[in-house]
Amino acid sequence: MKVFDNTTKRFFLASWVSINQTETNQAPVTQLHPSAPQSNGDLLQPLRQRIENIQINNPKLAHRLCKLIPAQCPFERDVKLFGKKLFHIPPMCKLNPFFEEVVGLRFRALCYLADECGEDISQYC
Repeated sequence: MKVFDNTTKRFFLASWVSINQTETNQAPVTQLHPSAPQSNGDLLQPLRQRIENIQINNPKLAHRLCKLIPAQCPFERDVKLFGKKLFHIPPMCKLNPFFEEVVGLRFRALCYLADECGEDISQYC
């Protein structure tokens, strides 16, 4: 006796999902990246937008970005003396106001190398 014989015959779809057209038209639309700068006093927003708008269409540029931008925060350290941990220096990268944009730029460069160029990116991970 096989388990497959008993389980597949009793499989059925429990419910159907239907999307009402009038409900979808009334839903509010939210943007993840608003195109107009918000008036929250963020003076660094133009530089953030400039980093986000960098187009990666050159393998040489993508390799350079992957080499320059580290995969992990290089400042996190455990300070040890005679094998005993004295203190821990937390990662300071989160204090960088452009951290999210720079990490996103590195990710786009890795995706370009892997998807468009078909290269092995394991050396950058």
